[in-house]
Amino acid sequence: MSGHDIIVVGASAGGVEALQVLVRGLPGDLPAAVFIVLHVAPTEPSHLAEILTRAGPLTATHGVDGEVITPGRIYLAPPDHHLLVEPGHVRVTRGPKENRFRPAVDALFRSAAYAYGPRVVGAILTGALDDGTAGLWAVKDRGGLAVVQDPQDAAHASMPESALRNVAVDHCVPLAKIAPTLIRLASEPAPAEGGYPVSKKLAIETRIARDDQAAGAGMLALGQVSPYTCPECHGVLVQLQDGGFTRFRCHTGHAYSLSTLLAEVTQTLENSLWSTLRAMQESVLLLRHLATQAREQQESHLSEVAERKAGEVEQSTRLIRDLLRRQETLSEDQLRHEAGDASKAGP
Repeated sequence: MSGHDIIVVGASAGGVEALQVLVRGLPGDLPAAVFIVLHVAPTEPSHLAEILTRAGPLTATHGVDGEVITPGRIYLAPPDHHLLVEPGHVRVTRGPKENRFRPAVDALFRSAAYAYGPRVVGAILTGALDDGTAGLWAVKDRGGLAVVQDPQDAAHASMPESALRNVAVDHCVPLAKIAPTLIRLASEPAPAEGGYPVSKKLAIETRIARDDQAAGAGMLALGQVSPYTCPECHGVLVQLQDGGFTRFRCHTGHAYSLSTLLAEVTQTLENSLWSTLRAMQESVLLLRHLATQAREQQESHLSEVAERKAGEVEQSTRLIRDLLRRQETLSEDQLRHEAGDASKAGP
């Protein structure tokens, strides 16, 4: 009987420090392969492999598409790529973003659950918002085990808190105890896979992460079509349920939780307001220039109309500026309370 030999780990803001603590506690003869997704900026080189290799006895490398899975190795998601697990080997893809990220924790967890079922242990560490909750739910649905860092112990509590609210977590422990927990679970036998069938939803969403053009193959039938559109591509969003956890996915594959959809819509609104403000300011400049030209040409009526219109538009720009100030205050509060900029969490 196989043990829990596939360990998948997700982290976001504060994750570099947390992962160093985790790998420092893992032994060189760990009878499991470890796969890690950390939210990092897509355009910056990542030095996480070197950092984690120095931190503990296991070698950490960025995953290479098609490489064989070896126990006692740490596989990392490369920037701007999903890290996926398939039977016996690693997949690295540029599938659609999930929760505004690529790599996404959910994509890794879901692929591991699909390929290895009860042999998987999923671990959620510090991070912003709720990437990883849906993936951890899939791990549990396929008979795997769920480990979550104690939110009170996390640098940023949002990801662990979301997992605890929505998933039947097996172990919630401080960071210092996660490595010992994983070591113990890796040596314990896993249940037989037959009692935990692969759902149609899991199969389709795993194919979407592989980026093999499967998004249209039944995606719209997996949930209720919502009145909302995808902020990324403007496609129709389907509402999905993982137990009590609500999320959305469009037919091209982009996925959002309620929290990340709100964050994306908020950012889109702010961008629209800035664009509107710019256009109005340009209108004021044009109207004032027109008023000056009209005065020089002794077109007093046209000059007065242009000045009056410029004043009206200028008054409206003040309203837009007030809206933007309130919007920025809300965004700052969210960053302060929910975890800051997760895209800067990487090295």
